[in-house]
Parts: sequence; structure tokens; C-alpha cells
Amino acid sequence: MLESQELKPQNPYEEAVNQLKAAVNFLGLEEYIFEVLKQPERVIQVGIKVKMDNGKVATYLGWRSQHNSALGPYKGGIRFSLNVSVEEVIALSMWMTWKNALAELPYGGGKGGVKVDPSKLSQGELEKLSRNYFRAISEFVGVDKDIPAPDVYTNSQTMAWFFDEYSNKLGYPSFGVVTGKPKVLGGLDIRTISTGLGVAITSKEVASVLLNGIEGKTIAVQGYGNVGYYAAKFLSEMGAKVVAVSDSLGGIYNERGLNPDEVEKTKKERGSVINYSEAKKISNDELLELKVDLLLPCAIEGVINKENARRIKAKVIVEGANGPVTTEADKILWNNGIVVVPDILANSGGVIASHIEWVNNRVGEWLSEEEAQERLKLKIVNSTRKVVDFWKKSNVDMRLAAYSLAVKRVVEAMKIRGWI
Repeated sequence: MLESQELKPQNPYEEAVNQLKAAVNFLGLEEYIFEVLKQPERVIQVGIKVKMDNGKVATYLGWRSQHNSALGPYKGGIRFSLNVSVEEVIALSMWMTWKNALAELPYGGGKGGVKVDPSKLSQGELEKLSRNYFRAISEFVGVDKDIPAPDVYTNSQTMAWFFDEYSNKLGYPSFGVVTGKPKVLGGLDIRTISTGLGVAITSKEVASVLLNGIEGKTIAVQGYGNVGYYAAKFLSEMGAKVVAVSDSLGGIYNERGLNPDEVEKTKKERGSVINYSEAKKISNDELLELKVDLLLPCAIEGVINKENARRIKAKVIVEGANGPVTTEADKILWNNGIVVVPDILANSGGVIASHIEWVNNRVGEWLSEEEAQERLKLKIVNSTRKVVDFWKKSNVDMRLAAYSLAVKRVVEAMKIRGWI
């Protein structure tokens, strides 16, 4: 486990509400608008019965939070984890509302989860759990209603089971009901790289404004899963120097730079980045406190908090994970002149790729992979530039600037529709 995991916020919903409150106050909106937006429109809780391989029946709790639909159908992932709670799912659905609004996607925010350790289930048990969960929430999802996607410990195979279960219920294939599907079922290869690529593009855009470009800048990546690896890979290809990376077992550091592909190969073959021979072993906490140009926390929420924020030496933090910097840490970092590029901007590549897949499904598979990647890049560049331009005029931290743009767009849609 990460050393900092003990400091993970006990209630992520409180973090989400605090961030919303700051944006509402900055925009000068009425208190009743805050009260409306802090509550999800709907939360579904289901008990999922699974007949296990030993013949016994186990029951798991699952949720789907649908936060706001002013801009369109709910959109957001489904995770399988023992850390899942109703508060976490609600908070994540709220963050998805702002992420989708900021990227100017025609979506509201949703999120789902099942409280389970998927590593303890056989493939057959996992399939039963997935199908039974999706069947239980099927009344509330749909191509124009709520479109789930992969998240923590779910993947394209999980989405294939969801798609098949829902299509069986309808009696015909509904390809757009989920995104992040296997390519043979209408998915796109860019979904695999999209979040990490988005983090890299956002980092490059911000570096061009704050650091005179990305070339030669030092990078530390905490969390070397899918997002962290691809962010490191693409930033290295852009000319940056990745000097440190870590996973749940610890980190490695080499001031001369690391080869992201070689580190990834070591992790796959030997179980962890710490087994990479051409680097010094460090802890996750040490990685967070390195003196680098850009720090990319791509693991879990709350790793930069009031306990360690004053020891952070990076010039810019780009949030590859959801909520890795707490609201208390935000204030400390801002006062110390450290810029935090917020998650709703930095890691939006995944949902942007999901939107491209969803549109592609609905119009009959008209995009090539190359065209899809170009659309993804253009969307992220435009979003980043809008946030940076607004932030430079606002004299507030970049998170508040981004949240304010997103909240303003949602509120405008709610007013035009006559909801408030």
C-alpha cells in the first residue's frame, strides 16, 4: 500500500462540497443554487446476489449516483473496490458533472461502484457479479439516459458483460449504453491511452505558459498504472525527462532520466517498478517531495494533504488521479507559489475518448483511430487553454478557476431549462 493512503479523506463528499462552495461563492451565486447542486438527483443502491463457485450465495452492495443531467445524460465510470462507499460514489459523480461541463461535453455526471475485492473472485464469479449489478441498475441507464464506463478494477471485459446484459434485456444490441468496450464491440483503442495522453497534453500546455515549454523539464509520476505509464511515456516523447516513478510497493529515482517503456516492462515482468535496476529506490512519500518541475500524482486521492503540503517542492502539480490534493493542501500550495492543475481538467482524456466512442457508436463507426486521437488532442488543448486564460485573469488558484467555469456552465443550462 502507499504510505500516504492512511491520509486519504474519510469522506470525499465533503471535499467535493467544499470545492463546489468555493466556486459558488466566487461566482456570486445564490445560496439555494449551492443547496441544489450539492445533492445528486438520484442515488440507486442495490444488493447483488452472486452464486459462488462453492455453491454458496454472497451478497454485495452496489451504487449508481446520478448527480446532474442539465447538460445531458449522466456519464461516468463504475469501479469495483473494497474502498467503495456511497459517499465516494456521490462525490465522484459530482466531479464528473464538472469534468464533463468543463470539457463542453453533452453529459451530466454519474458514477457507480460495487464494494468488493475483485481479486478474490474467479472469472466466472466476476462475470456473474458484473451482469447482476448491471441488470439491477438497468432501469436507470441507457444510451440517452446514463452511460457508464470502466474505472478502478473494471475494464473492457466488464463493459462487454454490461453491454451484453443490457442488450439481452432490450432484445437488440445497444452499443452506446457503455463506453470503454472492446474494439470488436464498438470500442476504440484510444480509450486505453486517453487519460494518460490527456495528462501529458495538459502538462505540455501548462508548461508552455509557466515553464517556457516542456522540453528538458523534470517529471515525477506517483502511481505507475495505466494513467501514470502513458503520461510518462508521452511526456518523454515530448522531450521531458521522467526522473522518478512509483507504484504501490515504492518508487525509483534517476536524475539522468528513466525510460518509461523499460520501467513498464520491468513492472510487468517482475511485479513492481522498484525492481528496475538502473535507478535508486525511494518511497512514495520521498517521490512526492522531490524537487522537480512537474509532479504527477496518478494513484489515489488525498496523497498531498495538510501533513506534507509544505514539503512539496515541485513547481507544478498535474492531477492524474481524482482528488490527489486535498482542499487544505490546495491553500498551502497556493500560498507557496505551487500551481495545481486540477483533475477535472488534467485527467479528462478518458471521458473525452468515451464521448468520441459514444458518438461513433451512434452514427455507425465512422471514425478511424487516427481521427479519434486528433479529436481527443484538439479537445484537451482547447479546454486547457480556456482554463489557463480564465485563471490568469482571476487571481485565484487554477482549481477554483476550472470549477467556476464548469459550475457556471451547468447553472446556465439549469436556468435556461427552467429548473432554477
